[in-house]
Amino acid sequence: MIIAIDGPAASGKGTVARALAAHFRLPHLDTGLLYRAVGAEVLARGLDFSDVPALAGLAAALDVQNLDGEALRTGPVGEAASRVAEIPEVRQALIDLQRHFARQPGGAVLDGRDIGTVIAPEAEVKIFVTASPEARAARRHAELSARGEPVTPRSVLEDILKRDQRDSSRAAAPLLRAADAELIDNTALDKQASIARALEIVARRTGRG
Repeated sequence: MIIAIDGPAASGKGTVARALAAHFRLPHLDTGLLYRAVGAEVLARGLDFSDVPALAGLAAALDVQNLDGEALRTGPVGEAASRVAEIPEVRQALIDLQRHFARQPGGAVLDGRDIGTVIAPEAEVKIFVTASPEARAARRHAELSARGEPVTPRSVLEDILKRDQRDSSRAAAPLLRAADAELIDNTALDKQASIARALEIVARRTGRG
């Protein structure tokens, strides 16, 4: 069983994905961490985002087993991830890794921007998780502030809107809701309600509760 969960930045798709993976005892991959890891390396090495061969090389050498999720969730790394995700050569370098993960025996849960449209279009369950930009910005601001990052609500909202524009308009695998993906708009839902809704969708699509 492959469960594909897509959605924009700070929509809560990762929370839903982790809950489903735990419930069904399936491996989970936050594919955004792959792009964050590449973005973090670009920043650490002082590389130019226009140096496509170098960035594609970083993506090809990525070790999915050594991703530090906590360290990769800072604001600057998120911005860098969105920029490297625009580069077709970087995306291509990471596609095979994601597809291999999705097709492992027993299935998997993956969340990202293009799981249901590009990585696993054959997934039995496709969910698109979203919320208003204001709600997403409020969540991200709380998360970053808790880590001690000096951000303001306005700056976080501006970053969210900029990333939405970039993710939706890029030529390579833009952020899209798959035609057969079910929508969860959690603007007015708490975490448990979003998870419950996702579990209902999986049960209806697969018969597994």
